[in-house]
Amino acid sequence: MRAVVKDGIAVFKPQGFLDGNSSEYFISLDDIEATKKLDVSLILVSLEKVIFFNRNGLDTFIKMFQKVSLVNNATLGFCDCNDKKYDTITKFYKNNLTFSLFNSLETASLFSSNYKDQGKTILLYSEDKSQRTAMAIELHDFGHNPIIAQSEDEFLEKKKKESLYDVIVEKTFLSQIGEKVSTRVSGNAIIYTVSSFLDSSLGTTFNIQYHNNSLNVGFRLFIFDAYKVAAMNIHALTFFAKLSSFSAEYNATICFVGLTFDKIPTAFKETLEDGGIVFYDDMDDILQNKELLTELSKTNSINVKNRKSINKKIITELPNFIDATVSTIEMMTNAKAVKEAVNVNTLLIDKQDGKIASSIGFYGDIDGIVIFVFPKEIAKKACELLLGEETNDIYMILDTLAELVNIVAGKIKMLLAIHNISINITLPRTYSNINDLLEIVDNKKGVQVDLAFDNDKFLFFLTR
Repeated sequence: MRAVVKDGIAVFKPQGFLDGNSSEYFISLDDIEATKKLDVSLILVSLEKVIFFNRNGLDTFIKMFQKVSLVNNATLGFCDCNDKKYDTITKFYKNNLTFSLFNSLETASLFSSNYKDQGKTILLYSEDKSQRTAMAIELHDFGHNPIIAQSEDEFLEKKKKESLYDVIVEKTFLSQIGEKVSTRVSGNAIIYTVSSFLDSSLGTTFNIQYHNNSLNVGFRLFIFDAYKVAAMNIHALTFFAKLSSFSAEYNATICFVGLTFDKIPTAFKETLEDGGIVFYDDMDDILQNKELLTELSKTNSINVKNRKSINKKIITELPNFIDATVSTIEMMTNAKAVKEAVNVNTLLIDKQDGKIASSIGFYGDIDGIVIFVFPKEIAKKACELLLGEETNDIYMILDTLAELVNIVAGKIKMLLAIHNISINITLPRTYSNINDLLEIVDNKKGVQVDLAFDNDKFLFFLTR
């Protein structure tokens, strides 16, 4: 079954059943080799005429075309996913989607660099805010006008006036963005969700490396959403006590929200409180109290053991970091970047007034921290597309800036993957006060690149 190729998209159209046995009959080695020779940016499998599929069938296609997509530097995915098919696939893969999903071939075409029909007005919605951000950036970059619905209610209301839009994008997922993690962030607090019975399995299910990297990036408040926790045993108690003790070395705070002690010994609570863990009845007690949230998230000078130095391996990949950063900000601001200086030293910020910042960590084949220092006006301009309006609300600007930085990190991850360097990324940490940032990177040497966007100074800093 050869692909149908149009506008830089190769589409395979299997019919009937798509399972682990039948999938192999649809594609031959000749088909795969032929696809490698095509100039395509998307390789898609249409599910339009597929009556039944299971995970084995999807996995077979993914395995067949992963090497092809790397050779062609093309996005791999499935299209013509109606609501039922989309929901089934996302349930199969949960948080491990490594390919894209499109509700239609028309939608997929919008994300092809070869698509010629620009200037489309597009109504866009996804439950995942990071996905909304990623899609809006891509569509804007390809010359379209995305209208972002910020909630399902807003989307359904706007969808009633479908004649106002050329295309409506929903039930779509882009794989090439910042890694989707099981945690979430709000107001510079990392929120972990735990449930059921907590026991020794926490040692294997909790991503301690991710937590450690979040500490290195500058996060100082970690909240465990424990509304659905039924009970815990001594092994879980020991785990949280050790986690709190380690986090205290960074002056970090750990909180539990919604945890009841109907089936948990009160002695456990006393032990955890003695270890510095704080308990709250409701999440809003923290997140809606801006003064408390700011105080708990505050950074402090720390003396971290085994401080790592920037190395040649990371510096070698600097062009990929810069390319991802510059291309995203240029597109968002319509301003051309000018490189002014490159230095290997500690972070140097001449004028701190009127600046905000964000940091994001990465770890895997290489590890480190990327820091972005924005003049507030550049940040506001870069965020206008994502917000759909102008704003002076600093909390809204910081939240949107975090989404923007997450997209930059996703592009960095993609560029490194092309060079066979695999990384994971943390959630972004934002700073309204530059002094808080400087305390995190105190005496850390790294590569600083000074850039200007329409004469507004922007700083990029790569360190470990």
